[in-house]
Amino acid sequence: MTLDSWFTTNRTRCEADLFDLLRIASVSADRAYRTDVNRAAEWVHNALAGLKFETELVETAGNPIIFAKSPPVPGAPTALVYGHYDVQPPDPLDQWISPPFEPTVRDGNVYARGATDDKGQMLTHIKSAQAWIETAGTLPINLTYVIEGEEEVGSESLEPFIAANRERLACDCVVISDSSQFAPGQPAITYGLRGILYLELRLSGFKQDLHSGTFGGGVTNPANALCQMLASLVDANGRIQVPGFYDDVVPLSDQERKAFASLGFNEQEFCQQLGVDGLSGEAGFTNLERRWARPTCDINGIWGGYQGEGPKTVLPAKAGAKFSFRLVPNQDPKKILAAVKQHLEKICPPGIRMELIEYHGGAGVLVPLDSPYMAAASQAITRGFGRKPVMIREGGSIPIVATLREQLGADTLLLGWGLNDDNTHSPNEKFCLEDYHRGIKASAYLWEELAKIMRKSITNGK
Repeated sequence: MTLDSWFTTNRTRCEADLFDLLRIASVSADRAYRTDVNRAAEWVHNALAGLKFETELVETAGNPIIFAKSPPVPGAPTALVYGHYDVQPPDPLDQWISPPFEPTVRDGNVYARGATDDKGQMLTHIKSAQAWIETAGTLPINLTYVIEGEEEVGSESLEPFIAANRERLACDCVVISDSSQFAPGQPAITYGLRGILYLELRLSGFKQDLHSGTFGGGVTNPANALCQMLASLVDANGRIQVPGFYDDVVPLSDQERKAFASLGFNEQEFCQQLGVDGLSGEAGFTNLERRWARPTCDINGIWGGYQGEGPKTVLPAKAGAKFSFRLVPNQDPKKILAAVKQHLEKICPPGIRMELIEYHGGAGVLVPLDSPYMAAASQAITRGFGRKPVMIREGGSIPIVATLREQLGADTLLLGWGLNDDNTHSPNEKFCLEDYHRGIKASAYLWEELAKIMRKSITNGK
């Protein structure tokens, strides 16, 4: 059987396996789902063990990491596949058309939490290995898999694991599919990611809630203080006001700005997709530049005071907010954290006690466009999707990419099979099933294209 015939005859089987994995509610942010998280880890472990790979379920202080190696192919390059089996919480549940952990197919898409982030995309790289094993009996290259269960909560267990296993994880390149195509029918390779710094600000005032009529105007209201302090972070032109914030930001080159402009991004269609009547952001930059290559600050959640039905005139004793910075390559999350803390402490009003909590951070990354691995990925995607990919940046963050470069000295191929409207982290998350199958094909062809690189280098060396 050839690879192409395997893809055709195993479509239903590949989808059934995806649906099985999607039924497991592996929410890492909520310990009530711990049993399901472990079930998902075992599912991935068993899938790789079933291919006769050397496979280990690594226990950590958090959630298990699956480590696997394919049977060795002497002289061939090694690719390390990274992915994650944990998912975001499904809330708000009332906005789901179908239950989040009952995969449902509508209009060619499978709807379920984790469909595109990252179970569906990650699974393409296991299925592609399965295709080679079941047709050729072996892979054309060496594959190492590291699949974790804490990506959605900061990957705390992964960095120590990588640092302790650098020799076992040594590779020529890293392959990650946890991003999107540029547009429907237009595949892409992501060569840049923003970093992140995620924080929570907690403000405390008086010992209990107070009557707003009796005490209002005489003491500092923590909710008022919170709004003022958060508003101080960004001005009306979208510029972040933390002193020193832009010191290490590398300006976009004219060449890169022209490349972004040539992609034909349609702002009107983007607005329609989001259900908004206009866009905003840092002055002087296009929408793609703002989202892909400029730093940002956003409030992710805010609380304080009375939230029940009807009015209650109180001054809340406490208030807080969770907020995050998306950082661009060359910005140091630790340096930004220190600057933010100093800024907030300076403007914190009298009568308020401030606590700033860091949840996680990670640096941004840029991958060289002229590497032979990038050329191999472009060729594989062209074969799998029937169209040459464009080169894009991504506004999201995958902190482990920077860690893998630092620890292993390997650059990452970010090959996104998803779409921008897949509702990642939102209700009704989906994944196009045709893109799932095209992703399996492109992944299988990638192993072949990477093997060609090694053969070519050996020939040239002679």
